[in-house]
Amino acid sequence: MKALLVLALSSVCLTAMADETSTAAAHQQPAVEQYSYSSELDIAKVISMSEIPSVCEVVPAQMVYEDSHGAQHTLEYRVMGSGCSNG
Repeated sequence: MKALLVLALSSVCLTAMADETSTAAAHQQPAVEQYSYSSELDIAKVISMSEIPSVCEVVPAQMVYEDSHGAQHTLEYRVMGSGCSNG
């Protein structure tokens, strides 16, 4: 019976630690920066870019990149969707 109680308590502790870890990771993500034409970008390496939806309108997109100092940034910008046809 004691072993069952210890097992139950340890699983509760592990769940609490996992929640704490994911919360800490969420707080360390860089803030999303809004792009403007006057923005001076320092892009050394592109890490990821969001998918462009298949619509015929301007939509938001994001790019995650590293600057020349190794800091990670998330940049949000506007782009024309890929759903427009030329005919």
